[in-house]
Amino acid sequence: MRIKEFDIIRLLQANRYALAGLRDAFRSQVAVRQEVLIILVMSPVALWLGENGVERALLIGALFLILITELLNAAIETTVDRIGTEHHELSRKAKDMAAAAVLVSLIMAGIVWLLILFDKLAQ
Repeated sequence: MRIKEFDIIRLLQANRYALAGLRDAFRSQVAVRQEVLIILVMSPVALWLGENGVERALLIGALFLILITELLNAAIETTVDRIGTEHHELSRKAKDMAAAAVLVSLIMAGIVWLLILFDKLAQ
């Protein structure tokens, strides 16, 4: 299969847009900055705590899942705010559900970390 020049340009543009979105979220969202800091601090701990590649992947993947859901939450909140800042029940529901996704990802990450930590302590 031959890679066309157009495909490479499109890929580069997509990456540029994604990095711009990450930069915008990092600059405007306190929660994103906090979660990036948590990833930077906890990833070395995950590498130490995990006994094999699967455990390490679960620990680090759980951290990135929190960041992913936070980015989606920020995107939903930004879109809802763009549409209108007046109170609307559907806007509230959309924002609350996005925040709930972040909460679920935090709970899941906590469970993953606790299960692996307890397993390590039990040995």
